[in-house]
Amino acid sequence: MLTGKNIVLGVSGGIAAYKSCTLVREFVKRGANVDVVMTANATQFVTPLTMETLSNNPVSVDMFATHDHRDVEHVSLAKKADLFVVAPATANVVGKYANGIADDMLTTTLMATTAPVVICPAMNVNMYNSAAYRANVATLKKRGVYFVDAESGFLACGDVGQGRLAEPKEIVVSCERILCQNKQLAGKRVLVTCGATYEKLDDARMITNFSSGKMSAAVVKEALNRGAEVTVVLARHEAEIDGRATIVNVGTTREMLNEVMSRVDQTDVFVFAGAPCDYRPETVSDSKIKAENLTVKFVKNPDIAATVGKVKGDKFVCVFSAETDHCLENARKKLVKKNADLCVLNDVKNNNVFGSETNTVTLLTADGETSYPEMSKADVAKLILDRVTK
Repeated sequence: MLTGKNIVLGVSGGIAAYKSCTLVREFVKRGANVDVVMTANATQFVTPLTMETLSNNPVSVDMFATHDHRDVEHVSLAKKADLFVVAPATANVVGKYANGIADDMLTTTLMATTAPVVICPAMNVNMYNSAAYRANVATLKKRGVYFVDAESGFLACGDVGQGRLAEPKEIVVSCERILCQNKQLAGKRVLVTCGATYEKLDDARMITNFSSGKMSAAVVKEALNRGAEVTVVLARHEAEIDGRATIVNVGTTREMLNEVMSRVDQTDVFVFAGAPCDYRPETVSDSKIKAENLTVKFVKNPDIAATVGKVKGDKFVCVFSAETDHCLENARKKLVKKNADLCVLNDVKNNNVFGSETNTVTLLTADGETSYPEMSKADVAKLILDRVTK
């Protein structure tokens, strides 16, 4: 699956650098061309000669080394890469990359590449869990950088916990998945609603719902990986949103409706995975409500998916149905009422969907329905987008 692919492997200075030798071999065995870039500290653990022998290519370490060719080396490697992998990635290298510091051959080449980047961290468990490292990871993920998370176990320092470099074969599988992703949605424009809208009671209180945005975030990432141009109409959320997407922030259901409808003509696929409030208070108090007993009259909010369904033409519309009773019956009605092509049913009474990493769904179309066992939301996103491309 990697035949003919150009992989640049960055090796930074940690004891796990010895595993990068196996990683080079695994890439080469699968037909990839591998160029290795090492930090000076990495050469204290593994010699450049070892890497050169395994990769059958020169190894880059020194920014100012004299070469026989005229290319600017860090730029030429950055352009050559189909994939850039850093394994092991120390906390230092991750921090530099996240904050735009390019002071050696590895970080300079990283900064110059436009290829997908895969970070494979390896460090002490306390470093791995530190606020500084977690913030750097969050920054890079928002930019679309991939991570192969560290494993848990006995570490070189004697501690036990997460921080051990993932096994080389696991890293290779992840790289194959990234490089060989289908681009079925290339040229398509996908709009995803995400998160929970809110409706004000007064200047201190509001109503909202339990949506975390995790399902939407999974759809966004999968659509991007399939080559789509993705816009996210984003309400309150907990999930990290892939930084490659265009973000449009909203608060209320009516704001979400306006942003969605303004983009109908520029959108091919709508995935309504967000959770807009169905109702809003009829009136909003000008001051903080002090009453001991409160009665609030609600009015119906506009139905965003149904509004799009009326004008969608040949555009693809996917809706979600979170139900507690008569689930299939209600989901079938929603599929028809909203003029949708696909309805994703969640039984929220018996399945703790909100905020979880997994989901149990039934997919409904005009031709029938298919139920699936519990799976990750990332896998549910794949099922949804597979239906889009059928």
